[in-house]
Amino acid sequence: MTAAAPRAAVRPGGSRPDGSRQWSRALLGWLEWLAHPVLAGAAFAVLSLGVVTWLPALAATAHALRAWRSEGETRTFTGVFRAFGTYLRPLLPHAVASTAGLTLLAVDIAFLVGRTGGVALVLVLLALGLLLVAVPYHVALAVVAGTYPAGTPRAWVREALWFAFGSVSRGTALLGAVVATPVFSLVIPAGPLLLSASVPVLVGLVILDQTGSPDQTSPDQTEDA
Repeated sequence: MTAAAPRAAVRPGGSRPDGSRQWSRALLGWLEWLAHPVLAGAAFAVLSLGVVTWLPALAATAHALRAWRSEGETRTFTGVFRAFGTYLRPLLPHAVASTAGLTLLAVDIAFLVGRTGGVALVLVLLALGLLLVAVPYHVALAVVAGTYPAGTPRAWVREALWFAFGSVSRGTALLGAVVATPVFSLVIPAGPLLLSASVPVLVGLVILDQTGSPDQTSPDQTEDA
């Protein structure tokens, strides 16, 4: 009777290295998804020091984050600065008007909050409603401009209106991202400062990729503003 062939030795916990590598890859992926919005948000914060430059800076942030997501471009911080020049001149008039309008709304709300009476309440609700409309619109405008840098301001505005208000779910998602990001980013040092702009823009880019673009505002459009 022949002896049975010896079994190959099985190393205890032999599957652990593969599992560890998978966890390492997953952790690095999550860290990458955190690092690039943080870097883009830091660049946005620097460029926004000009006050009325916040809208071109937001579009540049969208452009850099889109390059990271679609092309694997990892230089997101410097990418925001490189793209800023593309959007400064086309979006600066819009940024000046938006800054003045938003400032006026904020002053009106601060003035009316302490007032009593039905008229004051109606005016406060109207101002708050305009703010709630302005928030997703400007995020959508930055996302559209960042996605289609060759477009015109008129085309960007038209597609931003479609993107923000053509669907209740899209507008709600953009508004929810703006409201929720400062709260959930409190666990990160300087999180609200670094992520309050980049995360809503990143959410908008993901939604736009899944939604597509209407024919009349395609990225190939080159009409004059």
